[in-house]
Amino acid sequence: MTPSPCYIVDIAKLKQNLEILREVKEQADCRIVLALKGFSLWHTFPLIAEYLDGCCASGKWEAKLAHKHFQKHILTYSPAYKPDEIAELLEISTHLDFNSPGQWLRYKDTVMSHPRYISGALKCGIRVNPEHSTGQTPLYDPCSAGSRLGATLASIGDMDFTGLTGLHFHTLCEQYTGDLETTLEALDKKFGHILNRPEITWLNMGGGHWITKPNYDRDHLVKLVRATKEKYNLEEVWLEPGEAIAIHTGVLECTVIDLIENNGHNIAILDVSATGHMPDVLEMPYRPDVLDSDLQPTGQAGELSHTYRLGCPTCLAGDVIGDYSFNKPLNIGDRITFDDMAHYTMVKTTMFNGVPHPAIALKQEDGSIEVVREFSYDDFEQRLG
Repeated sequence: MTPSPCYIVDIAKLKQNLEILREVKEQADCRIVLALKGFSLWHTFPLIAEYLDGCCASGKWEAKLAHKHFQKHILTYSPAYKPDEIAELLEISTHLDFNSPGQWLRYKDTVMSHPRYISGALKCGIRVNPEHSTGQTPLYDPCSAGSRLGATLASIGDMDFTGLTGLHFHTLCEQYTGDLETTLEALDKKFGHILNRPEITWLNMGGGHWITKPNYDRDHLVKLVRATKEKYNLEEVWLEPGEAIAIHTGVLECTVIDLIENNGHNIAILDVSATGHMPDVLEMPYRPDVLDSDLQPTGQAGELSHTYRLGCPTCLAGDVIGDYSFNKPLNIGDRITFDDMAHYTMVKTTMFNGVPHPAIALKQEDGSIEVVREFSYDDFEQRLG
């Protein structure tokens, strides 16, 4: 039996997603990279590298992880860089994107004098903001008024693009091709004149593309990518999904450690924390699917015969996952499973309140479980000195 709690990533399911992504990139004649901000379990990198073209990194540490364990293209973007970060990123990135004209001008001479830039091993671009909001959650909207992410047309003005060869936008979050299509229309309206410049040879369409969802229109995506390449005579189009790679590939198994009652609410205390181990439950927010100890689906409150509020072991009053109903009563010691817990979970976990961090395991194709990481008190102590 695996430790409790434990993230378990299913290699067979990961392969299914990767097969889809490889087919899409071949049909669209584009390149797809793993967004490390969504999934960075480096034990899976050798497998992912067989299918995809590299990683996108949100800064120095993710870029170093990709350089060490993935060893293909590294597309780096951060809202701002410090001089020491630029120095390291120039050595390992293949594409280095800047968030503002000011950042590019500050480091332009350093970048353009670097041997990797001179040789063509490093390309530079700027992230633009088409100011076209399509999402439903303000927390995840890079195009909201006052956003710090990406240069607006007004901020670019008549800047000198010497040294830059690409544009980058990232506006989507778990969205479909209709939103990408309207975003591309907005991009053309604001930045089409820049994309048509002969020195601009590549476009990064960012992430948020739900490519591996069953109802995602992959044929439409292929058409949009191909049409964009042709329209602007681009050599490369890049996509950097995070959730599409790891979606529905992992679970978080946990244990009921107490049962209490308060004002008619039956409450099950688990050995996992929403705020500590699956923060998007509170941030997005969203309701994860839950399986009972027999791996049977649970229901909404009152739908099945026994309803419980699934609570967590921290002192945060709102550290509650939600109300779920079960076919049979819960008992202390029962295992329950949260589905779809690979992407945006392990990358965002904390040790808040000293709650033990879940172990991390891989489910191999033969069904065997390999625990690749367990955490101890020493990990908690050493974080702070």
